[in-house]
Amino acid sequence: MSKSAVKISSDLLSNPLCEQEPSFLEMVTAFDTAMKRMDSFNQEKINIIQTIIISGNIFVFPSLNMAVKRREQTLQDYKRLQSKVEKYEEKERTGPVLAKLH
Repeated sequence: MSKSAVKISSDLLSNPLCEQEPSFLEMVTAFDTAMKRMDSFNQEKINIIQTIIISGNIFVFPSLNMAVKRREQTLQDYKRLQSKVEKYEEKERTGPVLAKLH
């Protein structure tokens, strides 16, 4: 939207009426300056928001970071226990092995 406002202000500056009316030229120039400032401010906000979203999710959503860590820990535990189960399944089926497998 700010890009459209900058385009409108640029088009107004190129209007022949600006050459005829100095007061109109002054107003359009002020409007053009304001729109360009607004556009640069909006672009800075967009850059900050993108930086936060792309690289800063961990800081914005600490609970998300904790959930990811818990999931990774649980996945490691699962893999460790799964390998133990596989080892006991390969062994001879005796009483102690069946008890540990259970």
